[in-house]
Amino acid sequence: MKNTFIAKLMSSRAGMAALALRIPVGIIFIAHGAQKLFGAFGGYGLEGTGQWMASIGLEPGYTLALMAGSAEFFGGIALLLGLLTRPAAAILAVTMIVAIFSVHISNGLFMANNGYEYALALLAVSASLMFSGAGALSVDSHLATRFSK
Repeated sequence: MKNTFIAKLMSSRAGMAALALRIPVGIIFIAHGAQKLFGAFGGYGLEGTGQWMASIGLEPGYTLALMAGSAEFFGGIALLLGLLTRPAAAILAVTMIVAIFSVHISNGLFMANNGYEYALALLAVSASLMFSGAGALSVDSHLATRFSK
């Protein structure tokens, strides 16, 4: 029974289409997570991101920065590899919903005004991968084959 659950969790009929989503979006999430966690790519690191989150009412700021940064960084790695894609995509989708409604929604749609269009696009890709799975070229696909035997 346990192997059946794992095989279903990691199975996918998405073929190569999921790869076209996983690679660029995985890289984007890794970079955004690295900004929050490590201060890479011009980010503010955990302290700075935590202070900013607290300033907009997301408390405790440091803990939420750690959670969001970890979701983006490690979730992005999972997408890139196609490893545990469905759960990673679900966590990333929730992260994007929080970002949209706590930061961007009041600024309207367009990114030029710090709106939610970019977060919405990342949400759409995350939701798509959550439903479709990782596709053919993925660690999940390899593991699903092993666990279905």
